[in-house]
Amino acid sequence: MDILLQQVINGLVLGSMYALIALGYTMVYGIINLINFAHGEVMMVGALTSWTIIGMMQEAMPGAPGFIILLIALVIACVVAAALNFTIEKVAYRPLRNSPKLAPLITAIGMSMLLQTLAMIIWKPNYKSYPTLLPNTPIDIAGAVITPTQVMILGFTALSLAVLMWLVNFTKLGRAMRATAENPRVAALMGVKPDVVISATFVIGAVLAAIAGVMYASNYGTAQHAMGFLPGLKAFTAAVFGGIGNLGGAVVGAILLGLIESIGAGYIGALTGGVLGSHYSDIFAFIVLIIVLTLRPSGLLGERVADRA
Repeated sequence: MDILLQQVINGLVLGSMYALIALGYTMVYGIINLINFAHGEVMMVGALTSWTIIGMMQEAMPGAPGFIILLIALVIACVVAAALNFTIEKVAYRPLRNSPKLAPLITAIGMSMLLQTLAMIIWKPNYKSYPTLLPNTPIDIAGAVITPTQVMILGFTALSLAVLMWLVNFTKLGRAMRATAENPRVAALMGVKPDVVISATFVIGAVLAAIAGVMYASNYGTAQHAMGFLPGLKAFTAAVFGGIGNLGGAVVGAILLGLIESIGAGYIGALTGGVLGSHYSDIFAFIVLIIVLTLRPSGLLGERVADRA
């Protein structure tokens, strides 16, 4: 029972990070029907930017509280990621908006490779040890443990989701985003500026990805130029699992995927008689993707609707 509870806690933490990334995928897809495969690399840039800022601040202010350093690094990482994604949308995706769907998809994959290469040049290919800025003392919960870093991840994720839902449902920008997602041509006739809305969507997605990157690096204690690829792919799987284009579906899919992966990792050895170890846990995400695409391509909460004209 303790093992199951521990894996549930780990799964919720993992799913929370996937949710932050998956929301970026599903927001962009909901607005312009584009799968931004460079989104995981935006997460990576956020993580490595925060690693750089933390190192600089620890040298400049050696006595500063760890949480304050992490918070400042997080804010700067969000700004850098937002500026990067804004530029990517304007330079790489906007000129292809009316092109055949394959063109922006290939561009997104190329942008992913480009960002990885640039990050490798700037930060070098070696793994960076991400500083532990919060206390290491674990918190006991009925025999399972959760670290202060994991509590922070759950807290930041809940806060980010609450702010996003408020933004989408109760602000002028949110109404413009929903109108553009429904029908960009009609929205433009009603005074909405689709280019502004699309850029804002990329910026919001980048901020969420940067938060996920900082949380991911804090949780695993490492950062590297290729760190965003696999989490990005799993977050995309989560978005498809929940229903691509559906914000609630992305969150539900991410949490479920995190739980499936974590619980599977805890029991895969017993299930296979020791043949497979926990390092094979990545297979669960892609098994889920194959099953969902086969049985319900629209996802758990997605609607079966016709493509836009």
